[in-house]
Amino acid sequence: MSAPLGLAADDFTLFGLPRAFALDLAELDERWRDLQARVHPDKFAAEGGAAQRVAVQWSVRVNEAYRRLRDPISRGASLCELAGVAIDAERNTAMPSEFLMQQMQWREALEEAGTVGEVYELEAQVRAESSMIQARLAVLIDGQPDIAPDLTAAAQQVRALMFVQRFLQDIARRADRLEQA
Repeated sequence: MSAPLGLAADDFTLFGLPRAFALDLAELDERWRDLQARVHPDKFAAEGGAAQRVAVQWSVRVNEAYRRLRDPISRGASLCELAGVAIDAERNTAMPSEFLMQQMQWREALEEAGTVGEVYELEAQVRAESSMIQARLAVLIDGQPDIAPDLTAAAQQVRALMFVQRFLQDIARRADRLEQA
């Protein structure tokens, strides 16, 4: 099987995309479909078991890369790590005090929410914050004409986005409980 690149190529290289946080997701989807069409195991059915096993490896690799590139946390973490800046979320949980205060206020609001509507209002606020963090990540990772990339600050924003995504999961569980009550 002729493969486009080595299995060890980074996700951006595999998809022929620039190493950037701000990606055109429609273009990513199109490239995923193209790569899958090129490496799908069914395409190699006549070439025997070995070719199909290689095709399965490629198919898995393409799908995993696609999921990482679509997910803003994984994409941001990959870009930081490719630049030599570890996210280190398991050990580095230090966050700015204003972010921690916001987290505490959200947690309190979630505990006090008595209706699904209140939970959804909080969810809207948290999703807006998630969007703002992602916009900051685009600037911190990709830079701008007058702003150089800052991958250390970007790593902190990736960790913040992780907090926010986990909290959105808590919100969804709370909404489910209220809807079932």
